[in-house]
Amino acid sequence: STWLCVVVEAQRLPGAGQEPVFIGATRSRSAPPPVLASAFYCCCADPPVTHCDLLPAKNGEEPTMQFLLEVVDILTNYVRKTFDRSTKVLDFHHPHQLLEGMEGFNLELSEQPESLEQILVDCRDTLKYGVRTGHPRFFNQLSSGLDIIGLAGEWLTSTANTNMFTYEIAPVFVLMEQLTLKKMREIIGWPNGEGDGIFSPGGAISNMYSVMVARYKYFPEAKTKGMSAVPRLVLFTSEHSHYSIKKSGAALGFGVENVILLKSDERCVKCAGRGLENTLQSLGYVPLFVNATAGTTVYGAFDPIDEIADLCEKYNMWLHVDGAWGGGLLMSRKHRHKLSGIERANSVTWNPHKMMGVPLQCSAILVREKGLLQGCNQMCAGYLFQPDKQYDVTYDTGDKAIQCGRHVDIFKFWLMWKAKGTIGFEQHINKCLELSEYLYNKIKDREGFEMVFRGEPQHTNVCFWYVPPSLRGMPDCEERRERLHKVAPKIKAMMMESGTTMVGYQPQGDKVNFFRMVISNQAATKSDIDFLIEEIERLGQDL
Repeated sequence: STWLCVVVEAQRLPGAGQEPVFIGATRSRSAPPPVLASAFYCCCADPPVTHCDLLPAKNGEEPTMQFLLEVVDILTNYVRKTFDRSTKVLDFHHPHQLLEGMEGFNLELSEQPESLEQILVDCRDTLKYGVRTGHPRFFNQLSSGLDIIGLAGEWLTSTANTNMFTYEIAPVFVLMEQLTLKKMREIIGWPNGEGDGIFSPGGAISNMYSVMVARYKYFPEAKTKGMSAVPRLVLFTSEHSHYSIKKSGAALGFGVENVILLKSDERCVKCAGRGLENTLQSLGYVPLFVNATAGTTVYGAFDPIDEIADLCEKYNMWLHVDGAWGGGLLMSRKHRHKLSGIERANSVTWNPHKMMGVPLQCSAILVREKGLLQGCNQMCAGYLFQPDKQYDVTYDTGDKAIQCGRHVDIFKFWLMWKAKGTIGFEQHINKCLELSEYLYNKIKDREGFEMVFRGEPQHTNVCFWYVPPSLRGMPDCEERRERLHKVAPKIKAMMMESGTTMVGYQPQGDKVNFFRMVISNQAATKSDIDFLIEEIERLGQDL
């Protein structure tokens, strides 16, 4: 067919030969417009559709709808395969393979726009070579699963593409956030849900907020004059707590040496009271802050919050509860007793994107005393937080945050809560704990498996060694430890190469590498637990 090619802009690129490279060209079979840069008739094939053809381009509605429908088709196919147990958890490739480029898929960025056809290929391949974290047999991280309502919420959030700093540009989202945070504070046990809070970019940042607010509460001059204006302050946390507490100490100027790690066992800080008090009396520095972990990352242990709260009241210290992993158990009447005393905390970190299955990211920092977040972080930027707006400016929450721009993390969580109800989250939590109990009972006396610690797990973390036949008759000695240390990494590597399942491993203290199984995926069933056990045995049989 003959096209009228209307060239809006043309340029010759060095080394491109005599043919000009046309940029921003349009084509039609109609007569040429009265004014144009250049026009010629040709018999070329239909031009590739690019981003220039999509809205807001003129006549861009049809190609836009077609492109988005194809994207949705890619997404829905991915969702279907995610829940299909015959599909691999991952199609593993080494970094150099992906960097060198796969067939039809290249990570390098180009100077010229690529066709939408290629963009769709890139979309498919990006998902193809990634990890299906929603797969029923993905047990590698604390956050897993793929909630369909949450997914819909995330799609809509991206479409809205707004910012959380003021009510004027995110009115509905701001109100959703305030109402949801109040509900979470009620569940913690603070009277009438009073207090404050904000959603942050993950539990590590939520924990850092708690340290910042504690310092501001007791030493507000640090905000203006810095750490030189305050005495030497120390923070306390268990040796099994999340490393973000130490990171907060480094980032906020306390220094890692002033983050005191309390001795603990596999279950919790058993001697928290005695150990903490002895340390306090011997240090001679000013104790500011104690972090109690509700659900440690590796063992899933819960520190004794009530016992620690007694000491915090005695020594006038800030009590923070890091419930990033274990906070979800507050939704379960059966399991919330594991966080007994949390209502006495001054602040709480709670990550719905972990145990509650909300899509990443969704983390809240909750503070019992209202006004501290605002006072600690407020800078009164006049171009955002004008005091004379036509609405109640207390709904402008952005000055509470250390960020300026803040992603909308609330909508997917709010939408899931509406769809599931509190009872739905409770059922989800209970099911995951039941599956962890099932796994524990299956392997505690099974040949070839050894538990890292005795007794049923407190959370869904089940920690164990797989001992291959070659090591089972060997006495406990350094050689056995060295060989056992290599077993979990080898099995994990074979898992990833085959793509059948994923589970994490790590050493801890004087313990050699062991598997840490965690369950937060609502799609997982007992058959998936059985598969994992059998797969570990199959892969490790000849090691």
